[in-house]
Amino acid sequence: MADLLNNTNSNANNYGDDAIVTLSPREHIRLRPGMYVGVVGDGSQPDEALYVLIKEVVDNSIDEFIMGAGRQIDITLADNVVTVRDYGRGIPLKSLAAAVGQMNTGGKYGGDAFKKTVGLNGVGVKAVNMLSEEFTARSVRDGEARTVTFAKGLEVSDRWESGVNEKNGTFISYRVDKEIFGEYAYNLEYVEQKIRNYSYLNLGLTLNFNGKSYVSKNGLLDLVNDNMTEDPLYPPIHLTGEDIEVVITHGTGYGESYDSFVNGQHTTQGGTHQTALRAAVAKTVKEFYHKDYDPSDIRTSIIAAISIKVTDPIFENQMKTKYGSKEVEPGVSVNNFVADFLTKHLDDYLHKHAETAQILQRKIVENEKERKAISGIQKKARETAKKVSLNNKKLRDCKIHRTDRNELAEQSMIFITEGNSASGSITKSRDVRTQAVFSLRGKPLNCYGLTKKVVYENEEFNLLQAALNIEEDMDNLRYNKVVIATDADVDGMHIRLLMMTFFLQFFPEVIRQGHLFVLQTPLFRVRNKKETLYCYSEEERLKAVARCGANAEITRFKGLGEISPDEFKEFIGENMRLDKVRITKDDPIHDLLEFYMGKNTYERQGFIIDNLRIEEDIVEQDLAIN
Repeated sequence: MADLLNNTNSNANNYGDDAIVTLSPREHIRLRPGMYVGVVGDGSQPDEALYVLIKEVVDNSIDEFIMGAGRQIDITLADNVVTVRDYGRGIPLKSLAAAVGQMNTGGKYGGDAFKKTVGLNGVGVKAVNMLSEEFTARSVRDGEARTVTFAKGLEVSDRWESGVNEKNGTFISYRVDKEIFGEYAYNLEYVEQKIRNYSYLNLGLTLNFNGKSYVSKNGLLDLVNDNMTEDPLYPPIHLTGEDIEVVITHGTGYGESYDSFVNGQHTTQGGTHQTALRAAVAKTVKEFYHKDYDPSDIRTSIIAAISIKVTDPIFENQMKTKYGSKEVEPGVSVNNFVADFLTKHLDDYLHKHAETAQILQRKIVENEKERKAISGIQKKARETAKKVSLNNKKLRDCKIHRTDRNELAEQSMIFITEGNSASGSITKSRDVRTQAVFSLRGKPLNCYGLTKKVVYENEEFNLLQAALNIEEDMDNLRYNKVVIATDADVDGMHIRLLMMTFFLQFFPEVIRQGHLFVLQTPLFRVRNKKETLYCYSEEERLKAVARCGANAEITRFKGLGEISPDEFKEFIGENMRLDKVRITKDDPIHDLLEFYMGKNTYERQGFIIDNLRIEEDIVEQDLAIN
C-alpha cells in the first residue's frame, strides 16, 4: 500500500510547467483530425473524412460559381490522388500560400468577395493540406500563376510564372497521409453522389468527374426523382423562389423523408430550415382544406427537399451537417421565410392542380383513419412502455444519449442483440457511458405487410420503439447509431432481415438519416504463442494462418455468446466494424421487402440455394491447410 501511495504521489508531482503543451494548428489537426473532418475511416462509409476532404476543396470552387465566376469544375480521382480545377477568379496570388496553409485565413469573413457561401471558417482546405502527404495549390490570374507545394502541411516549394496561357482559376491536388488514414480505398459511388448533389443545387454548373459530366436542368426536382425509392402518389410539387427551392410529394410508406441544403451544403441532420418546412407544410395544408388535420397525418409518407441560401450561415459542427441559425439574414427568421414562401406558393399550386389536391387529401384521410383505429391500443401500449421504462429487462441503457448536450452525444449507440448470451457478452464489455443494449427474445415478428398497429400490439416492438423514442419525431431519437448485432449464421441473418424489415416498414427515416448499422463480428480467431488475430472473412482467415504458421490454433465462432467479454471489447471499441444500412434509388423498399420477407417464392428459394455456403466447406478447407 505504501508503495502504491508513493507511486501515486510521484505521478502527481510530475505535473509541472513542462507538462503543459501548446500545439501549432498543424500539429493539432494531425493529432485530432476528427475535430475538423469527422471520422477517419478506411473509406467504407460516405460520411468519413476521405469524402469530407473532397467536399472541402470542391466547396471553394462551388463558392466561385455562386459568385458568378466559372461554370465548370473538373474533378479527378485516380491512384488515390484527388484533383479539383475550377475556372473562377483564382485565389489572389500573393495570398495563395496563406490561403491554403495558414489557419483562419480566407476571403469569407465579411466584405463582398463572397456572399451566401458555405466555407466560412477558414479551416477546410487547410485541414486537407495538413492531412495530406502531398498537396499542391496553383492559381492563375490574367496570365500570371503561382504554384505552392506542401508535404504534411509544411511548405516544400513556391514557383511564380508570367505569361501563362491558361484560363483563370484554382487547381488543387492532394494525396492523403497514410500516417493518419492507414490503409484506405475510395468508393467512387460515394463521390459521384456528392457531385450529383452539387449539380442539383447549382443550375448552369457542369461538373466533370473522371471524364463523366454531371449537370441538372431541374434542380431539386431532379434530386427527388432520381433518389425516389417508391412511386409517388402524385407528381412532385416543385416550387422555386429567390434563395429558396422546395419539392414535395407523398409515397405509400410510413415515416417522413427529407433532403435539406443550406448554401449547397447537404444538411443530413436537418436543422432549423427543415423544422420550418415541416411546420409550414402542415400549416399551409390545413388552411387550404379549412380542416384542422393533425400534422402527423399530413406529414406521414411525405418525401420532400428544401434548399435555402442565407447570409453568414451558422452550422452546429465543422462538418456542417446540421443548420443552427434562426435567421436567413438579419431581421428575417428562418420560420417566417419558409412559412411565407409556402403559404403563397404551395397554396397557389394546390388551387391550380385540383387532381393533386384530391390525391393529397385522400392520403391525409387514410393516415387519419389508421391513426384513430390504433389510438386505443396505442394508449395502452404507451402506458405499458412507461411502466417498464424504469425496469425494462430488455434494455441496459447508457448514460449519454444523442439528445444530450455532451461532446460524446454523437458516440451514443444501442446494440439490438439476440438472446441472453449475446447480450450478456456485449453488456459486460460495453462502454456504459455511450453504449446501450436491447435484448431480443429469439426471432422477432415478421411485420412485412402489417400496419403500424402491430408496433403497439407486439410488446417487443413497442418496447424497442419506446427505448429509441421515435414514436412521434425522429429528432427525439436517443441514440446516434442503432446497431443490429446478430450471429453470423443462418438464424442470425434471418433475425437481421426481420429487424431491417421493422425499420424499413415503419421507421424508414432511421435508415434514410444514416442511423441504422449492422455490427460485423469475427468469424475466426487465429493465434499462436506470439499473437492473436481476429478474422471477419475467409480471406482474412487465410492471411492470418499464413502469418501465424500451419500449427496456429483456429477457432470458429458460431455465435456472439461464444466470444468472451474481454474479447468483445475489441469488437465494439475503437476497432469496431459497422456496415451502414442504406436505401438508394436502386433499392425500392416494397420490392426488397416482397422478395426477402413476403410469401416464399421460387425466385427466393433459388436465391437462397445459389448463395448458401455450407459450413462443412470451411472445415474441409481448414483440414486441407493444416
